Amino acid sequence: MHPRSLLFVPGDRPERMGKAAASGADAVILDLEDSVAAGRKAFARQAIREFLANQAAAEVDLIVRINPLDSIDCRPDLDLVNDGQLAAVMLPKSAGSASVIELLHMLRADVPVLPIAAETPESIFSLGSYATVANHLYGITWGAEDLAASVGAATSRTSDGRLLSPLETARNLTLFAARAAGTAAIETVYANVHDLEGLAIAASRAAREGFTGMMAIHPSQVHTINAALSPTDVQLVEAEDIVRLFAKDPGAGVVMRNGKMVDRPHLKHAQTVVARAGRIRSR
Repeated sequence: MHPRSLLFVPGDRPERMGKAAASGADAVILDLEDSVAAGRKAFARQAIREFLANQAAAEVDLIVRINPLDSIDCRPDLDLVNDGQLAAVMLPKSAGSASVIELLHMLRADVPVLPIAAETPESIFSLGSYATVANHLYGITWGAEDLAASVGAATSRTSDGRLLSPLETARNLTLFAARAAGTAAIETVYANVHDLEGLAIAASRAAREGFTGMMAIHPSQVHTINAALSPTDVQLVEAEDIVRLFAKDPGAGVVMRNGKMVDRPHLKHAQTVVARAGRIRSR
């Protein structure tokens, strides 16, 4: 849970699946939706089924992105999900808790859901509802490219890599929705595979602002994302020091560290950093 990097792999490219699992990504998303042409869906399902059958001891989280709930491909996709050992099922074009509940009713297996919660204009208005299904969530993410197309934008980012203003709104609301639901906030993809410098800026910003993970579309992006979304040595030392200071004086509302006041919100953040570092070390 709480992966830093989530790497997409087209479901009809079985030769890439093992490489993706060995890429260093914390999670691999086996895609049955956008990256697979209509005539290749059945082949993709079989390829994923065979891959999952040989991954009983996988060291990465395996996720399947199904097709939208209202598509003819959804139910065949769910047969695959119900048969496989998955960390989560990714739900595209999600429209709030109602979509998650509908999916849960269709599933036989108890699989956490990772909704792509902001891909369409209407989905923006249901982001607050995910808190009501928090126990069923793997995280919450959003889709810049689909949302840009939905609103008629020519692109999702400016020439220097910044998101367009309407997409920034969706991004921020997704972060708030995830935090309100107490689940992982996962940043959208950075589509320019060759711009690792721009990716590093985007991933570092995501980490600073509260996102705990980011999706990738190429193995070359994984290392950059992992580095940006891992606590630095300096951050970890500071966090451990804050936790120790409060442990020495459990009743204190404020402690002093290096001449500066540190209060309970700082402690909460420090505990999160320490826990996150522990999860990363245990992978």
